[in-house]
Amino acid sequence: MLPVFYVFLVVIGLIAVGLYWVLFVKVVPGFKEQRFGKLEELPADLGKWRNDQESSEAETAKQKGLKRQERYLFDSEKNKLLYQVRYRDAESNEIVRVEPDVVVKRRRVKTGAA
Repeated sequence: MLPVFYVFLVVIGLIAVGLYWVLFVKVVPGFKEQRFGKLEELPADLGKWRNDQESSEAETAKQKGLKRQERYLFDSEKNKLLYQVRYRDAESNEIVRVEPDVVVKRRRVKTGAA
């Protein structure tokens, strides 16, 4: 009977710790940034298409008569940073192909003295 009591006590303790973290992370302003750091800044050219000319994919596209364009886009509903790529015809500038969006994982950066 004693081991069951200890298991029950550990389960209650884990539930209490879980509730503490959930409540403090969601309710207390700045708690998540203090514990885990701030998310790195969004790119400066957010939402603007730019021609890619350095990558190997751009070289391959150029050989096929295409221009490769890329951009970063922030989805505020899902709070995610997306990387988008599209290919345009070099002569008519018509969009030929669009690659699937890639979610970019933003790192947390510690700020200030610990």
